[in-house]
Amino acid sequence: MTDNTKIVNQLRALVLLSQTEEQVARTRVSQARTDAVRRELNQNADHAAERTRAITEQLRALGGVPDVVTPAIGRLSAVLKATFEQAEPLEEALLQDLQLEHQLHDRATYVKVLAEKNELPRVRALAERLVTAHKATIEWLTVVLAEEALGGPAALQPTPFQQVAGTAVRAANLPYRFVANRVNEALDTAQQRREAAEDRLGQAAERASSFTDAVRETLTVGRSAALRRAERIARREGNREAANTAKAAREELGDVSADELPVKGFDSLSTSDAAKAVKALRKPHDIRVIIRYEETHKNRSSVISAAQVALAEVAKEAVGVDS
Repeated sequence: MTDNTKIVNQLRALVLLSQTEEQVARTRVSQARTDAVRRELNQNADHAAERTRAITEQLRALGGVPDVVTPAIGRLSAVLKATFEQAEPLEEALLQDLQLEHQLHDRATYVKVLAEKNELPRVRALAERLVTAHKATIEWLTVVLAEEALGGPAALQPTPFQQVAGTAVRAANLPYRFVANRVNEALDTAQQRREAAEDRLGQAAERASSFTDAVRETLTVGRSAALRRAERIARREGNREAANTAKAAREELGDVSADELPVKGFDSLSTSDAAKAVKALRKPHDIRVIIRYEETHKNRSSVISAAQVALAEVAKEAVGVDS
């Protein structure tokens, strides 16, 4: 196989992977915890689409015929990926995203070396640009995973399917399984039918999401009352470990009083002062308590963003990523 053929083959693979990357970023937008993360994901998706166009241009310049089927398959692959990962924990979905980015990074690096050898400056410049972009995304996903490992909340939050366990998840996933089968059957059909299948997937997702939201709300209210009662009983009986466990579960639900927060007088602070105070926090537990409390009370986006920035800084230190 000649080097030119290798480059063409790798560029075709990069088109497919970049198309999938774009769609994955767009599906992650709904999971963004803050407006800042939402904007970043939208930008990432737009940049992935632009990279796809740039790779296609180089394919044409090298005499390679762009794969007209690949983009549609890439979009469909991302839809299926989002479907199947609903039954998985958030960290598994993110690890798969990270695997995709590593593959993009490694293929781009390989293309860069081939381009240098064959004195193709434009291909080399494109490859360098891809390497830089995917390196940044790898670091971002690594930090998000570190945030999750530290107890979160991470920049991306679980979907309702990933939050609700047991029977509710299995019941909610049934519409997805049905639509996934229909989507699989649509692989060899015309564009119109493929788009219709994706529309049906979105409608099923909306119905299932409404169902799981209702289940989650009911469970949350019941759990809060039960946890407070369990904590009172445990403390009265001197069982500190059980009491602390119940309290930690309450904190995860955002069910804490103002005097339990790590920032004194938090409720009386202005939005700007609250954001400043939150940025000074360095314990993941304290940041997590503030975020959960804020989300279930005033829900000020700038305060939540400030807390997320603080958690990201702690996560970067944990994984050795420069700020």
